[in-house]
Amino acid sequence: VQLQASGGGLVQAGGSLRLSCATPGRTFSRNAMGWFRQAPGKEREFVAGLRWNGSTTRHASSVQGRFTISRDSAKNTMYLQMNGLKPEDTAVYYCAARTRGGSPIWSMLSEETTYDLWGQGTQVTVSS
Repeated sequence: VQLQASGGGLVQAGGSLRLSCATPGRTFSRNAMGWFRQAPGKEREFVAGLRWNGSTTRHASSVQGRFTISRDSAKNTMYLQMNGLKPEDTAVYYCAARTRGGSPIWSMLSEETTYDLWGQGTQVTVSS
């Protein structure tokens, strides 16, 4: 199973993008999914995460109020709606899934070690 992230692109500051993460043609069991990003020269950082079953979500403080994570269970797809984009949001965005272990507690959603399946990333570039 391979996660496929899409929806990235070039946008002006203040604009919006919606990222998607899916496994075309495949379904799999997961307890949580998340978005991380890595800017040039920086370490990968948490953006947002959610429990697949239920309504628990977590967003990094840097994106709180601008980004919203969601999922469509019927389509086995996770989304990241990004509004009010800033140049500092420029990064490669990765989606990840937790396929082993139980449903994580809220604090675990921001930890890379919570997830065992990663996608290839999609580039988001925000111009000033």
